[in-house]
Amino acid sequence: MSNLNQNIKVCAVIPFYNEKDFLLDVVSETLNFVDNIIAVNDGSTDGSEKTIADLKRVQVVSLNRNYGKGYALQIGFNESIQQNYNTVVTLDADKQHNPAFIPKLISEFNNFDIVIGNRLNNTKDMPLQRILSNKITSSLLSIKTGQKILDSQCGYRAYKTEVLKKVKSSSLSYEAESEMIVNASRSGFKIGFVSIPTIYGNEKSKMNPLKAILGFIKILFK
Repeated sequence: MSNLNQNIKVCAVIPFYNEKDFLLDVVSETLNFVDNIIAVNDGSTDGSEKTIADLKRVQVVSLNRNYGKGYALQIGFNESIQQNYNTVVTLDADKQHNPAFIPKLISEFNNFDIVIGNRLNNTKDMPLQRILSNKITSSLLSIKTGQKILDSQCGYRAYKTEVLKKVKSSSLSYEAESEMIVNASRSGFKIGFVSIPTIYGNEKSKMNPLKAILGFIKILFK
């Protein structure tokens, strides 16, 4: 681990599903900024897990089928709590999140309990439908939580473990990340944001737009 306060024990939770082309690069780069990684294999069928099987400081937790990102994250959170990490970083396995920003996220812990990457300061590479859906959901969550939510859909986050001990998500899919924001806010935790670059390549999104919208509406009115 480099560039981090040595009193902080940092674990990265990286859920993945069929990310054979990107997973090794993401995990290898992330190891430069964390103590250990819990990589949660959400039922991959392409052998993704084999690409990182021999890496030191990487624990692979394989689920028996594809449950969804929310479920995989919660499995990783539970494991990180059992192993007594005091800081947990989450990032996606498709190279949309640059691991070099991990120290910047954690540096905001003096002011916040959860720090989320904000991609909306530079949206030139973000698809228009993602910009619109993100701004709408972020505005609605800002109203619901009473906190300024700048990028509700970004999965690049740093959590104090005390948050994860108290706040759980029951959602199986992508709406779990919105649920974490709502539940954390209800519990009195402060949520902050750090600007990060928008990275979109040739990777195919696994998000079902209709399912994601319905899931978000359920969280909004929960």
